[in-house]
Amino acid sequence: MARIKLLELEETKGAERERYEELAGRNAVTNMKKGLLQDAATYDAFMAWYTSWNRLVEVISEREATVFAHSVSTTNSCQLCSLFFISDLKALGIDPNHFEKTEKEEVLSELGQQIVKDPTNVSDELFERLRKFFDDRELVVIVGFAAQMIATNNFNSVFQIDVDERLLPIKGEFKPATWRENIK
Repeated sequence: MARIKLLELEETKGAERERYEELAGRNAVTNMKKGLLQDAATYDAFMAWYTSWNRLVEVISEREATVFAHSVSTTNSCQLCSLFFISDLKALGIDPNHFEKTEKEEVLSELGQQIVKDPTNVSDELFERLRKFFDDRELVVIVGFAAQMIATNNFNSVFQIDVDERLLPIKGEFKPATWRENIK
C-alpha cells in the first residue's frame, strides 16, 4: 500500500483538479499521477518526463528507448517503472527476459546500469563505445532522460506507489535488483 494517499478526482481542487480532469479526459490517470497530484507544481515537474521521452524517441528508436528505460528502472529496482517497461517491451514483441540486444541497445543498457549504480564513475571505455553511435547533443538527451527516469523511479519507490491494475497480471515478472545488497 502506498505511503501517501493516491487521490481520486473528487478529492482534488484548484490546479490539482484541473490536471486530474485533463488526465481523466485522456484516460491517462495512473497510480503515480494520483500521488503526484497531491501538489500541482510537483506534478508539473514530473510530467516533463514525457518531454524527455519524446525527445529520446526522436534521437533513438522507440525500441532502443524502451530497452534503455527498462535498464535504468530495473537496475534502480523500481517495481512500478520496471513493470511498465516490461509491458512495453512485450507490446513491441520482445520477451524482456530473453532477447538479443543490438550493439547500440547493449551500450545503452550498460549506460543505464552505470548511471544508476555510480553516476560519478561512468567509465571512459563506455563513453568511447557510446561515441560510436551518438554525438554530444544526443548524449545530453540520453543522459537527461536517464535523470528523469531515476527521479520517477525514486518517487515511486520511496512512496511505494501501488502497481497499476493493468500491470497486476505481470507483477511476478519483476525481479528486484540485488547489486546493492553488499553496499554499506
